[in-house]
Amino acid sequence: MGTIPLSPADRMTPDTRDSRAAFRIPDYRFYVSSRFLWTMGQQIMGVATAWFIYERTQDPLALGLIGLATFLPSIPLSLVTGAVADRYDRRRIIILSCIVMAVCAAAIFYMTRTTWVWPVYGAVMVLGAARSFSNPAGQALMMNLVPNEQYTSATSWNNSITQTANIIGPGVGGLLYPLGAGVPFAVAFCLYLGAVVFAARIVPRPNTGAKPPVTLAVLVAGYQYIWSKPVLLGSITLDLVAVLLGGATAMLPIFAQEIFLAGPWALGLLRATPSVGSILAALAFANYPVRRNVGKIMYACVFIYGLATIGFGLSTNIFVAMFFLAVIGAADMISVVIRQTLIQVETPNDMRGRVIAVHTILTGTSNQLGDFESGVLARFIGAVPTVVFGGCAALAATSLWVKLFPGLYHRDRFERPKSETAETVN
Repeated sequence: MGTIPLSPADRMTPDTRDSRAAFRIPDYRFYVSSRFLWTMGQQIMGVATAWFIYERTQDPLALGLIGLATFLPSIPLSLVTGAVADRYDRRRIIILSCIVMAVCAAAIFYMTRTTWVWPVYGAVMVLGAARSFSNPAGQALMMNLVPNEQYTSATSWNNSITQTANIIGPGVGGLLYPLGAGVPFAVAFCLYLGAVVFAARIVPRPNTGAKPPVTLAVLVAGYQYIWSKPVLLGSITLDLVAVLLGGATAMLPIFAQEIFLAGPWALGLLRATPSVGSILAALAFANYPVRRNVGKIMYACVFIYGLATIGFGLSTNIFVAMFFLAVIGAADMISVVIRQTLIQVETPNDMRGRVIAVHTILTGTSNQLGDFESGVLARFIGAVPTVVFGGCAALAATSLWVKLFPGLYHRDRFERPKSETAETVN
């Protein structure tokens, strides 16, 4: 079938009062189905890889190195992934990225049948590189699939579906691992291929607007644009610092095995619980979107994130720990939706891929570097003090950011002030 350059209006409904209107758009359904499957694959692999590494090494630093391996390719690629998303077919980028992810799953499946441990980090690095391309391309593509006035609702539903995968995936990974260390990776391989099938069904759309030449100025334009917009800079860096210092994900295998005295099923449960809170918050946001005081709400969510992190770190009962993890997920989700909507409002279409790429790299690497920081710190002071320290640091960062970015704190609505105009940075 040849390429049919349909405009978004060709496959969309004008009824913006219906919060589920985006699902009447076939391409949106294909997109969220593909994202659901590849997110499931990532979550299954995340649980299985962490347990596999810790089972063989019993070293917190080895867990932290998973985050470092994911982070390393992100920095050099951050200069090109956004430009690629702005210049080339975003659908094809997603397809190619999922194929690479499938290859990585197959590679680790093979490694589980050997005595190898360190080569797993190489596969994790390649997986991280593929995600660096898929995330900005996917987020930018979604904007081309729905009308502007449905973007907030579509983003919330997309996050809800993604978080559903984040709930199911870790549990599935934890249940599959006892069947054999390679089983979760085989399942992830199949899920990635399914994601390719759904992405291939999206009608190709050529990127609108002139394609800028690939120069250094174009490659760093996303960073320049964010730097010029205090609202974007504040929202992105607040998440970066809070998650970098307050992330507890890398420590979950230690909590599951040494504090709660359980197996991989408990790790899957702990990994899934934040997504339970996230999906509940995203569903509430989709049906009852925040319209006023968006800046204050975002700061409040990050503050709650820090408090809940401290509560989790001090928990000695797995159910109490799950409660705090659910609060962490809910607070983080509301913050994510507000931040993504602000990025959409503040960024013109021809810059969107590069800005989203920078946003994805900075927020994604904060998770990965946070895992590494936690692993290093836990080797010296233990897992519990590491998590508690991170929660306190997130609280301190939130208070500091109120003073550094008062414009973000006082932002009332998602609409841009009339005195401001969006300018493209080339």
